[in-house]
Amino acid sequence: MFDILHTHPDFLVINKHPNISVHKDDGDTMLLQEIAKATGDEKLFLIHRLDKMTSGILLLGRNSDAASRLSRLFAERSVDKFYLAIGSKKPKKKQGLVSGDMERSRRSAWKLLNSQNNPAVTQFLSLAAEPGERLFICKPHTGKTHQIRVALKSVGSAIVGDPIYNANSQADRGYLHAFALRFFYKEKNYQFICDPREQISLGLKWNQEIVSQGIESWLKPSELLWPKIKK
Repeated sequence: MFDILHTHPDFLVINKHPNISVHKDDGDTMLLQEIAKATGDEKLFLIHRLDKMTSGILLLGRNSDAASRLSRLFAERSVDKFYLAIGSKKPKKKQGLVSGDMERSRRSAWKLLNSQNNPAVTQFLSLAAEPGERLFICKPHTGKTHQIRVALKSVGSAIVGDPIYNANSQADRGYLHAFALRFFYKEKNYQFICDPREQISLGLKWNQEIVSQGIESWLKPSELLWPKIKK
């Protein structure tokens, strides 16, 4: 269900496994309660969210003051977030920027619009993967629901195994993983990496040779040459 990656007096960093809900739904056990049992915390605070499909780094506050401070960092866009994904087709462009407003579509889906009133903004780079697939690293600058899933679909490479945006794709999971997090808190810089190759439960495709080589080249995501964002 989860692994504890880092314990700090004010926060926890966990690796959420795929297909585990952050909230109680469909009979799932409440994730925060399970983590609190393991750590002995009386109460934990959710700082940000990951979709049920998405694995990887999740930051939790251990007290209300820390939760408030850390939540403010996310609200102010002072946290660098990096995600890995495997797309199902060759994208329209190998790297770039996806920006646009998002609105609800049918059922649980969202769609990207051409308007820029309150846009979802995502930078991405990509490398070769298995035939007919593409490995992506994405840096979202906003925190919209399904943002990366919609962004990659918009460039023609919906995520492998995504039950909403790529319903015909068969895989052992939906291949989106919260790979790295970087922020400044109480006069100290923190950076965490969660490499999906280290656990088979995070998906078989991360360990395909060509995919693994790509991930290896991205282990310092903040130092990559990201596409420019127009001011």
